[in-house]
Amino acid sequence: MDVVTARLPSTGLAPVIVGAGPAGIRAAERLVAAGLRPVVIDEAARWGGQIYRQPPDGGFTRPKKALYGFEAGKADAVHRAMAAIRDRVDYRPRTLAWNCEAGALDLLCEGVSATLPFSHLILATGATDRVLPFPGWTLPGVYTLGGSQVALKFQGCAIGRRVAFLGTGPLLYLVAYQYMKAGVEVAGVFDTTPFGVQSRATIGMLRDPATLAKGLLFVAKLRAHGVPVRNGVRPVRAEGAERVEALVWRDGKGREHCTSCDAVAFGLGLRSETQLADLAGCRFRFDAADRAWLPERDAAGRSSVAGVYLAGDGSGIAGADAAELAGERAALSLLEDLGQTVDAARMRELDRRLAGIAAFRRTLDAAFPFPDDWADSIADDTMICRCEGVTAGVLRDVARNGQARELNRAKALTRTGMGRCQGRMCGATAAELLSRALGTGPDGVGRLRAQPPIKPLPIATVVPSPPRGEGSSGREVA
Repeated sequence: MDVVTARLPSTGLAPVIVGAGPAGIRAAERLVAAGLRPVVIDEAARWGGQIYRQPPDGGFTRPKKALYGFEAGKADAVHRAMAAIRDRVDYRPRTLAWNCEAGALDLLCEGVSATLPFSHLILATGATDRVLPFPGWTLPGVYTLGGSQVALKFQGCAIGRRVAFLGTGPLLYLVAYQYMKAGVEVAGVFDTTPFGVQSRATIGMLRDPATLAKGLLFVAKLRAHGVPVRNGVRPVRAEGAERVEALVWRDGKGREHCTSCDAVAFGLGLRSETQLADLAGCRFRFDAADRAWLPERDAAGRSSVAGVYLAGDGSGIAGADAAELAGERAALSLLEDLGQTVDAARMRELDRRLAGIAAFRRTLDAAFPFPDDWADSIADDTMICRCEGVTAGVLRDVARNGQARELNRAKALTRTGMGRCQGRMCGATAAELLSRALGTGPDGVGRLRAQPPIKPLPIATVVPSPPRGEGSSGREVA
C-alpha cells in the first residue's frame, strides 16, 4: 500500500481524535505526553467507548467488576487514563462528527452544528454489530448483541426476562454470560458455527491461553446453570404477536425446535464504522477476514490521506486490547510526521504486539466463521431495509434482471440504505444478497459510498453556510 510518510507542516490547528474508546484515549494520552492539546470528539456522554461504556452519572452504583467482569481492570485503567489527562484535552462528549471534508469536521452537539478544522485527524470510530435478517427480526424484543450489552452496562436493565442469544463470535458467549450473572434467565445460546469447526480451531487459540480460558469458562458457567448451548444452528423465525414470544430454530440435522423467550439478542460478529474515513477521502480495500471494505492503513496507522490516521476497530476488527495499542501507535506516527523525536523501541514493541493479536484474530475467524449460506436462506418477503421497507426479493430482482451489478446502483433502484441508518444496518445484508444473486463474492459488488450526514440530524439544525475556510457562522435549516 502507498501511504503518505512525508512530514506534515504545522498549521497552528489542534489535532482531533474522533472516538473516546480505548484507541482514542490512548492516542490522546500519547499526544498530551508530547505537549499537544488534542480535541477529543465522542458521541457518548462519558468516555470508554462501547466496550468500556460507563453508566450514566446520578446514583448508578454497580461496581466495575459487575459491569465488566474479567475486563474490569482494563476498563478501569482506560477510564483512569482519560481522567488523568482530562484538563489537558479539549474533550467534547455528546458530540457527533457527521461529515469530514477539506480538512474540517462538521459536528453536532446539543442540536447545534459547527465546523472544526484540524491539523491532523485520528479516526478511532469503533464498530457496531453485523446482522443478517431472518423472519420476525423486526418484532419488538429483537436486539443486537451490542445493543443488549449497552442496555445492561449503561442503563442497568435487561432487554427481557427470558432472553435467547443467537449468532456467532466471542461476543455471543460474553453477553449471554453477563446476562446470566445479572440474574436474567438465559433461554439458550444458539451458535451458527458447528461444534466441530470450533474444536478444530482450539489448538490455534492456544496462542492466547488467557482468552481461550475465559471463553471456555463462559460456556462452562452457562451450562452449569442449565443454559442450553447449541451449535450449527440456523434461525427459522422469531414468533410473537405484539413482541417476541419464541425463537424457532433449526439444528444441524435440519430439525426444528421452538424456544420460548421474550427477547432475542443476535449478531454475526462486528463490522467497522468507516463512514468518516470514506468522507475524508481514504482509499479502501476489501478485507476477506472482515468480509468488508476497509480504509487502507499501514502498520503504523497512516491512511492514504496525509494527516489522517486510523486506529482500533474502525479500520478492522481486532478487539479492545489491539485498539489501545493501535491508538498509541497512530499518535506516535502523527508525532513523527510533525518532526518530533519518538521512541523507536516503543514503536517496535507496539508493532510486535499488534502483529501477535492479528495472528490470534485469524484463529478466532476460523473458530467463528461467518455463515455465508445465511443469505441464501433469506426468504424474498423478509424485510432487509427497515427504514425504506425493502424486501430481499426486491433486491434480488434488480440483480437477476440485469439492472444492478453494483451496490450503489442497487441502492438507487431500490432505496436500500437510503434511510436513517444510511446502510449501517442493512448494507452488509444488501452486499451478501446482491453478490449471491450475481454469483460473486461480496467484494464483487463494491461498497456503499458514505454520504453526509452519516447519522440523522434534527430538522432544525445550525449548519455552516460559508465555504470551508471562510468562517464558521451558521444558518438554521428548516
